[in-house]
Amino acid sequence: MSKRAAIVLAAGQGTRMRSARAKVLHEVLGRPMVGWVLDAALEAGVDALVPVVGHQAEDVEAWIRAAYPDTDLAFCLQAQQLGTGDAVRVALDATRSAETALILCGDTPALDPVEIGALLQDHEDGQRDLTVASFYAQDPTGYGRIVRDGEDRVLRITEERDATDEERLIDEVNAGIYVVRRSLLDDAIGALDPQNAQGELYLTDIVESLAKEGRSVDAYVLDDPERAMGVNTRAQLVEAEWLLGAKTIADLLDGGVVVQDPTSVRVEHGVTVGPDTVLAAGVQLLGTTTVGSGCHIETGTILRDTSVGDGVHIKPYVVAELAALSDGATAGPFAHLRPASILGPGSKVGNFVEMKKTHLGAGSKANHLSYLGDCWVGQDVNVGAGTITCNYDGTNKHKTVLEDGVFIGSDTQLVAPVTVGARATIAAGSTVTEDVPAGALALSRTRQVNREGYDEAYRKPREDAGKKGTS
Repeated sequence: MSKRAAIVLAAGQGTRMRSARAKVLHEVLGRPMVGWVLDAALEAGVDALVPVVGHQAEDVEAWIRAAYPDTDLAFCLQAQQLGTGDAVRVALDATRSAETALILCGDTPALDPVEIGALLQDHEDGQRDLTVASFYAQDPTGYGRIVRDGEDRVLRITEERDATDEERLIDEVNAGIYVVRRSLLDDAIGALDPQNAQGELYLTDIVESLAKEGRSVDAYVLDDPERAMGVNTRAQLVEAEWLLGAKTIADLLDGGVVVQDPTSVRVEHGVTVGPDTVLAAGVQLLGTTTVGSGCHIETGTILRDTSVGDGVHIKPYVVAELAALSDGATAGPFAHLRPASILGPGSKVGNFVEMKKTHLGAGSKANHLSYLGDCWVGQDVNVGAGTITCNYDGTNKHKTVLEDGVFIGSDTQLVAPVTVGARATIAAGSTVTEDVPAGALALSRTRQVNREGYDEAYRKPREDAGKKGTS
């Protein structure tokens, strides 16, 4: 029997988002909101996850299953959104074996797992029947109010629409997080009545029903109420991004990373950065990117799902996706590393170089204005400025191989499939269509012809004629 089960309410449409996508799938720092909530629940110590899905249920369930393949999952369908109480009702069968039920909203991505864990522990240590998370709001408008008696006991939660004028003055409000003794939940949910302003089953009403039964009910006041914020609009989505983004940057700073302009740097969920690495203004580290120690990543660089070793220098405005930069490599400025680009140790890719599905060996260099596609480059190879691999014949892609120590002169075209042997040299301006043996010089260009007197005989007369025609 699972000791703790988390019921995560993820069925809502989120009409105020004005989006065709399910609300809980909207991303915060590259991760759907519901993923942040599920992570918080697991880190807090729950044994099973029970997502309640409804709007775009198949999409929400598919994402969760893919993200949590080894987790105890039980999906419940809320076919009609008839309130939070109804959402919990459809999850009753799936949680029947649990001792404690943690109830969370799937649109609260900023939840602090440490505080959720403390809430669970406080509930269990206090041997309470129900604990609701609360906080004190400077402006409680829109929140359900925590109503206490003269002895500070929690009596009920009153929603804004149903509150009296006196109750609206209460500044302790409901954070929308509940911990309940699971054995009491069936009767408490069964007793809910939709006779309210919304005509819905309010989960908040279980507080009053259990309190009237003499059950142990209390509120746990959150230390940081911002972390419990719900996201219902695009503006609130941005707020959540800022909140979690600031926390991410703070964690990096604590880990020894230098972030030169924290307000402009974006580091998504799941990214790791080693100590003594410098992140300049405008850097974006996205997806599953990992960055080693002692790196310098300069302004405007965007790395997505990219692996960066130790001591790597990435100059301004490099874009990389599904690429790998080994220890001591250098890239940029203005380089584009497309999927399956690999920079070996100490290799260099420079100004306006584009790579795709290419391995650049240790110590090799492609410093200027080149395109390397479907290419394997050995060690200590020099790729001259303006070199391109002609890898696509209109139907298929073909491979170029440059073995160790090759020297490629500027403005060379390598027409794949082609292999250039070790320590071969390609003369500048050549078009290489056949394999080049090791140690050979390949030269492929038309013979230069100089025609003296051309200016006097041809060019100048044309210019003079043009001037007369415009006079």
